[in-house]
Amino acid sequence: MSWPAATREDHERFCKTEGWVRVRDARGRTGTHHVTYELRLPDGRILRTRISHPPDRTTYGPRLWSHILRDQLDVTEEQFWRCVKEGVTPPRGVPPIPPDALPADLVHLLITRVGLREEEIAKMTKEEAVARLQRYWLGDT
Repeated sequence: MSWPAATREDHERFCKTEGWVRVRDARGRTGTHHVTYELRLPDGRILRTRISHPPDRTTYGPRLWSHILRDQLDVTEEQFWRCVKEGVTPPRGVPPIPPDALPADLVHLLITRVGLREEEIAKMTKEEAVARLQRYWLGDT
């Protein structure tokens, strides 16, 4: 699939959508004509990217853009454009938590205090798990 030429504005939209933190800007605070963003990853790495000021519709050359994607943003071009156009952030090594997942401390209590097996707990809704723990605390095991 072919992608449009990325602009500095697209680059900044990506950073803002994914939650990168602006650490330096071009307003004289660092003596640079770039805006710098950082993103702390769950694995401990810190990504850093720079955008020439002002973030406008100026496009990047193919070689520079390839470098930015690979070495600064650590994403594919498809992941970049999905984030910019659809707001879908790239996977960064941590699987999304399902909305119906049981809290880890609740599971721990059901295993260690109540004595349930993981297979039993996996079949429970959050409401059922809480009710089961409450029955244990009330002595109605």
